[in-house]
Amino acid sequence: MMGLNSLVSFICLTGCFWSGVAPDRRYQPDWESLDSRPLPPWYDEGKFGIFIHWGVFSVPSFGSEWFWWNWEGLHRPEYAAFMKGNYPPGFTYSQFAPAFTAEFFDPDQWAELIQDSGARYVVLTTKHHEGFTNWGSPVSWNWNSVDTGPHRDLVGDLAAAVRKRNIYYGVYHSLFEWFNPLYLYDKQNHFKTQKFVVEKTLPELYDLVMRYKPDIIWSDGDWEAPDQYWNSTGFLAWLYNDSPVKDTVVTNDRWGAGCSCKHGGFFNCADKYSPSKLQNHKWEMCTSVDRWSWGYRRNMQLSDVMDLPSIIHSLLDTVSYGGNLLLNIGPTKDGTIPPIFQERLHGVGQWLRVNGEAIYASKPWRVQKENATNIIWYTSKGSSVYAMFTKWPTDNILELESPKSSPKTNNHSRRFCASSELFPLSSPS
Repeated sequence: MMGLNSLVSFICLTGCFWSGVAPDRRYQPDWESLDSRPLPPWYDEGKFGIFIHWGVFSVPSFGSEWFWWNWEGLHRPEYAAFMKGNYPPGFTYSQFAPAFTAEFFDPDQWAELIQDSGARYVVLTTKHHEGFTNWGSPVSWNWNSVDTGPHRDLVGDLAAAVRKRNIYYGVYHSLFEWFNPLYLYDKQNHFKTQKFVVEKTLPELYDLVMRYKPDIIWSDGDWEAPDQYWNSTGFLAWLYNDSPVKDTVVTNDRWGAGCSCKHGGFFNCADKYSPSKLQNHKWEMCTSVDRWSWGYRRNMQLSDVMDLPSIIHSLLDTVSYGGNLLLNIGPTKDGTIPPIFQERLHGVGQWLRVNGEAIYASKPWRVQKENATNIIWYTSKGSSVYAMFTKWPTDNILELESPKSSPKTNNHSRRFCASSELFPLSSPS
């Protein structure tokens, strides 16, 4: 065992869970029915995914991916000053699009990095709140990556590359758009009309599913309007009953104001949600390597970036309490992934190659975490219990308080039980 690569494992528990989706069941377009759908098992088994925020906001790459809203929605002075200092008078946000070139985007290189990170799934931003789509959406004329900017299908290119490596593929999609006239019309009508939903949101969701057959639909941008406005239950009933991914697709909980942490597949609840106790519903913690932004920032400092121990701690905290970790990176406008992000992902992958047995397909144990002198995280798998720690004991002895002795203990196995006993460990090498 050594530093971040330390892993101890124990036998104490047995357990089982049903691993399938109910066969031949028709889900009704209401939350009681939709929420009864079992989560496809691959998602819980995967534990770790990569989030990618990429779009026109990657061109100004200042502040965050909310650049347009901060500049022309909130009129924040630092954004106005940035524009005045770097662009001519009258420059509009749409003029950033041609500079979103993705000229160095190599989907196979991205897929290799994702695979090396140990991630079992990836979620790509197909459309953020700015409305620009990273595929040739037929309802986003001239504001998509095929008509302008890269002049290529970014969603499809990455899908093909990751699936060659048996990585599950998810699509992030924002339900709303800050400045879309149709959305603003519905908003002005207190969401009693649905022009934007009928003409933009739903056609795009159906198009994404039929074209790319995603394994995850990561919905966002839902909070201003109720789920009835978005027709979320109708879409999800089709998705679970009749779509080409009806048995395998996983969804989150952002389907309308008040739905978060209550309805949907897995729960996000809030950005960087990290509960300190075991939850009764599958959940995901999404966080970003750049602590202050999801999209790439030119003004990012090294101190803004999560270090590798922090990422590993987040992974251990999340998995021990039954969640998945979705770790975000932001590529540049030309399609490169900054080296600091690459370094972090390689580091996570190195750790998982040693300790992945205690992470992938694991379940929470009866004790999730010991806050002793040396923090210890527990997971279980079948009849095995794993204890993980990231700081080597100064006296080379690790005390485990939670495991209890068992007559089935095998002292010759890597997996054994203890009852408040001290186990001498081999020195790190």
